[in-house]
Amino acid sequence: MTPQLPFPVDDLVVVDGALATELERHGADITTALWSAALLRDDPDLIARVHRDYLDAGADVIITASYQATVEGFGRLGIPASEAERLIVSSVTLARDVRDTFVAEHPGRRPLVAASVGPYGAALADGSEYRGDYGLDVTALRAFHGDRLALLVDAGPDLLACETVPSAVEAQALAELLDDVDLPGWITFTGRDDRHISDGTPVAEVARRVADHRVAAIGINCTALEHIAPLVEDVAAVTDLPIVVYPNSGEVWDAEHRRWTGASARGSWATWVRRWRDAGAVLVGGCCRTTPDDVAEIAALRV
Repeated sequence: MTPQLPFPVDDLVVVDGALATELERHGADITTALWSAALLRDDPDLIARVHRDYLDAGADVIITASYQATVEGFGRLGIPASEAERLIVSSVTLARDVRDTFVAEHPGRRPLVAASVGPYGAALADGSEYRGDYGLDVTALRAFHGDRLALLVDAGPDLLACETVPSAVEAQALAELLDDVDLPGWITFTGRDDRHISDGTPVAEVARRVADHRVAAIGINCTALEHIAPLVEDVAAVTDLPIVVYPNSGEVWDAEHRRWTGASARGSWATWVRRWRDAGAVLVGGCCRTTPDDVAEIAALRV
């Protein structure tokens, strides 16, 4: 039986926003290949502060700082495997501690902690999570993700967020791993346009494939806002699973120069969220370049 998301999905469920954007705004240097995961070692208190900011803004789900945290990535900076594993686990315990403190102060709320499982391309830090051109098969990708996913599960999150997935091959590997985990997990894809994920596979096709596994929700993240509604419609046409969306601001990541380019296309959250909800999305938040103010706007749209 597929694990269910541990909250009702008949109302708007609010996911948090960008972690890196807020860390930078507070003065953190996230220009290394580890991105925000570097702060698990260098400044965990700042990560905790950003988690709390999103909870105060109204988030029902906060996502851990493990997106780019891998044993291999830490190892390239000279960090031993045992310490890397501790840091990966700490991403969950840090978020849980913040959440538990928040709940003690707000007894009527029970936000959830989602452990981020970033794509293989995130560990490469070359922008390939927006292309999916790894040249690896399902077996190799399962091997890459398996040990880290096990560490995250053992750390005790409420669910897993397998996010920014660019290819059908990687989606298959993650879906197979979720088959062996007694914890709800979602898979969200990056979209290249309003019908296809980043490797060119139609989103309906890959959604249909992963829906056959023990996946609790399917969706889209880190994708331009204008592509979200048609992508959601295509997912909704092939599965009854809850749909989660957390787009970026509309800017484009330049991996070579490690910067965002272009202009934000955000406009009114009320207009966008209504469109996504009409298309079938039930969990909504923000990805790169979004802020606690944006999440507060989304939270204000709850029925």
